[in-house]
Order: sequence, then structure tokens, then C-alpha cells
Amino acid sequence: MEKNRSSKLNIAIIHPDLGIGGAERLIVDAAVELASHGHNVHIFTAHHDKTRCFEETLAGTFPVTVYGAFLPRHVFYRLHAACAYLRCLFVALCVLFMWPSFDVILADQVSVVIPLLKLKKSTKVVFYCHFPDLLLAQHTTVLRRMYRKPIDIIEEITTGMADLVLVNSKFTASTFANTFKQLDARGIKPSVLYPAVNVDQFNKPHTFKLNFLSVNRFERKKNIDLAISAFAMLRTPEGDVLQGHNVADATLTVVGGFDKRLRENVEYLEELKSLAEREGVSHQVKFMTSCSTTERNTLLSQCLCVLYTPKDEHFGIVPLEAMAAHKPVIACNSGGPVETIKNGVTGFLCDPSPQDFSLAMAKFIQDPQMAERMGLEARQHVAESFSTKIFGQRLNRILVDVARGKRE
Repeated sequence: MEKNRSSKLNIAIIHPDLGIGGAERLIVDAAVELASHGHNVHIFTAHHDKTRCFEETLAGTFPVTVYGAFLPRHVFYRLHAACAYLRCLFVALCVLFMWPSFDVILADQVSVVIPLLKLKKSTKVVFYCHFPDLLLAQHTTVLRRMYRKPIDIIEEITTGMADLVLVNSKFTASTFANTFKQLDARGIKPSVLYPAVNVDQFNKPHTFKLNFLSVNRFERKKNIDLAISAFAMLRTPEGDVLQGHNVADATLTVVGGFDKRLRENVEYLEELKSLAEREGVSHQVKFMTSCSTTERNTLLSQCLCVLYTPKDEHFGIVPLEAMAAHKPVIACNSGGPVETIKNGVTGFLCDPSPQDFSLAMAKFIQDPQMAERMGLEARQHVAESFSTKIFGQRLNRILVDVARGKRE
């Protein structure tokens, strides 16, 4: 039976920008795992910078084809959504008219391509929704609301045209139902497919230096200033969380995906550096932009614990990577981390305040052995529930069933 499930398929994956981030990590893992199950996998994208990408996209396990790199990402730093739609539509048109039919196309993030892809009746389309885009966009002014209205309507209509919708967490599934009420009324329920992490990459020896690590893109919604403020509170009298413990040797390393093309990345990095200066901890905080996977894994293997600061994050791959590297995680008690972190066992879920984060950080300084104990639990937890092998088996089963005309 399993052999029939694993019959070879021709699978296309369409992703807007194959850079470095959680969404890209999932797509790369999907391609690697599907190829390991014997399928022919091909990624299509509008941007792939070979100097800033995951190494697997260069390894030759699956081809990556770029269409539409000449199209703009924005118009004078505006119209980002419209430009993203344009770029993805161009990719979809190229796939439609320049390539033979695929058995299944996995469309990621941007749903507007689905009607085009469905023009080939023999092709099934699975859409992976990381989070409803209309909730991520700003609707703060009348002009913005007018601009977003048709985009938001198109998002819901086209999402409902997929043969199957996947989401990254139960939190996102609930948000999906509350946001796309017409789809929910029609009985369109997304299936949860958790992102995963390759635990084998973290098999090397690990230590527990007095370093806190934050790994996130340099975007304001990632709330990285929380990590800096919490770290600063460790050494202030009013924080008073350590009561005599010396934190002079403690450090904070802030690592993040950084794209100089994106104004927010540039501005936010400068804001964080200024914050560290104001808090008086700039000499203990190190910033690193767009480090390699090897460098990141080394940092994970040597830190005391990982700080994950986004609030209401729809999933969050960093906590999984940290736990796979035998490290506990301090994260906000909302969104995806609630589903991946065992509070008090593999880390701490805290209110998104410097005080709460600082108190949790102090526990590891006072009792480093706690970090080691939690790290062991964390590694086992990820290996049992969130490994790429488990992810690949489930995704393979889903796509084979969809190709046969079945729905989950």
C-alpha cells in the first residue's frame, strides 16, 4: 500500500522569493523530502540569489528556475502586494505555457496564481497558507483600505479554488476560519502540516556558554527589541532579577536574515543598535546579518538558550531549530510556539514583556544545569514530533492522495 502511495509524481513548487526565512526553509525541506520519496520536483520562483539562499537550492537535488526577476518588488517603496502578485502571476504563466503538465503544483504564500494553474485540468493545486495576507497588511488609512480591498477579496476567492489548503499550525487554522468566513461556510477547512527541522544537522557536540541568542529576520513585527530590553534588565537594579549573580560575562547575539534591498531591514537594524546603546548594553550585544547555515548552527550549539520574541507568530521555525540543537527556548505565550514548546519542560512561554523574559533568562543564569536538562527534553521532543522525516512522510501522503483526486 505504501509503495502505491509513493508512486512517482511530477511536482512543481511556486514560491515568490527563494531567500532565507521560515517560509523558504519549509519550501526547501518540502522539495528535499519529496525528491527523497522518488518524485520529480522543480521549484519556480521570481528571485533566487545564489549568494543568499539555503545551500540545498544549489546542491542539484532539484532544479530551481527563475522567471520575472526583472519585475519590480515595489514602486517607490509602495505597492508591494501588487508587485508580488505581478511577479507570481508571471511565474505561473511561464509554468503554464513553457512546461508540460505537472501532477501536483504546490503554491506557496500567494494564492492569486491558483486560477491560472487550474487551467490545466489534469493538474491538482495545493496551496500552503502561512497566514492570511490581509491580516499582515496595513489597513490604517482610507487610501490603504481602498488599495487592499480588491487584493483581500481576490485572496479569499483564489484560496478557495485550491484542491487542498494546508496551514502551518492549529493557530493559523483557527485564524483562517475566522478570517475567510465565506470559505468556512462552504466547508473549506485547511489541514495542518507543521513545518519541520532536520535534527541530524545538530548532532555535533554542544556547550552552554553564557550567551543568549536571538534568530529572526530584521523586521519590526519580529519584536527583537524585546530581547535587547530583557537582556538589559538583567543588569539593572530596578530589574533585580539576579540578586547578586554577576552578569558581566553574559552576552546577547542577535542574528537575522537581512536584505539590503528592503528598507525595513536596514532601518530596523539601526533602531536595534540605537536601543542597545540607550540601554547601556551595546558592548555585550553582537549583531550578525544573514549568516550561513553553518554559522547559525554553531551559534545554536554554543548558546545558553534562544530568545524567540515575535508575538502571535503563526508558527516559528526557530524554536524547532533551537530545540533540535539541545537548547531551551524562551518565547511569547501566543501563536505557534504554544504548540511547539512544552512550557517548563523544553523552555518557557512568557508574556511579551521585558520583565517576564528577563525573569526566565535569569533562571538559566542561576541554574545552567536547567538549560542542559531542558535541552535534552527539547531534542527528544523535536525528534519525535517535528523532524523532516515525519514532515516528508505526511507531505508525500497528502500530495499522492490529492493527485489521485482524494481530499484529506
